[in-house]
Amino acid sequence: MKKKTIVVALGRNAFGTSLPEQKKSIINAASAIADLVEDKYQVVITHSNGPQVGMLHRAMTEFSRLDNTFTVAPMSVCGALSQGYIGYDLQNAIRTELLDRGIFKPVSTVITQVRVDPFDPAFQHPTKVIGRHMTKEEADEEVKKGNYVVEEKDGYRRIVATPKPIDIYEIDAIKALVAADQLVIAAGGGGIPVLEQGTALRGASAVIEKDLASEKLADMLDADILLFLTGVEKVALNYGTEDAQNLDTLTAADAQKYIAEGQFPVPSMLPKVEASVNFVTKKEGRRAIIGHLDKARQSLKGLSGTAITA
Repeated sequence: MKKKTIVVALGRNAFGTSLPEQKKSIINAASAIADLVEDKYQVVITHSNGPQVGMLHRAMTEFSRLDNTFTVAPMSVCGALSQGYIGYDLQNAIRTELLDRGIFKPVSTVITQVRVDPFDPAFQHPTKVIGRHMTKEEADEEVKKGNYVVEEKDGYRRIVATPKPIDIYEIDAIKALVAADQLVIAAGGGGIPVLEQGTALRGASAVIEKDLASEKLADMLDADILLFLTGVEKVALNYGTEDAQNLDTLTAADAQKYIAEGQFPVPSMLPKVEASVNFVTKKEGRRAIIGHLDKARQSLKGLSGTAITA
């Protein structure tokens, strides 16, 4: 019987906020993924890269300040770096966990480029805060370069756009690896946002919403299930209040109603719900689930998490 394909989107709780934390936390994520492999799912993984991409951008910026012969690394390069080192840790942790269970399955990380529209309105209204705090003078220099900045309590910081994903350039390579029964890590951090310029691809100064990129990848793979693994067990109404109500199931129609009411926190839960609705409504028979990282197996069995249906 053909294995069901599942795209698993790992949130930032799977990685921690520092390199030592990532090494430790990723072992738990690897165990959850190995459970799904044992249950005979064909697994493709996406993941968060915050705060890692911000850390890399800040580090490269500080380096350029110390040595002016080096330029500041663009966001696209920082995105690629984050995909590489998160993928390195993740694929090795999963490989070890699988081998310890007597399972041999190659694990590969694909550095993934995602096409965005240069005319996406998000480029005119950036919202994603990144990097270190700057002085007023440094912020003015960024503005002169055509970048956007926002003032905060401790100074100024850059903000970049979050355009929607349109296409995934490495999709054929990902499909080939999946067809070869390999476990694939792709579209990390939402993928590297790129713009087409003839035959060339140019990195965009942006960050793609990782949950929407996960849905795009799941749709292009024609996956059966899209599973978001987070730090909460279920989607909730009135989240964070005494009247909070956990949801076992959520229809697309009800989700749209609750979105209009502002029920889901931005940027944590809202994009996951939106991505889930997009995925299940594009083709009959698909499932989307939002659940806790420690209960991945239970979520797929309907014993935990919130199932989103068309």
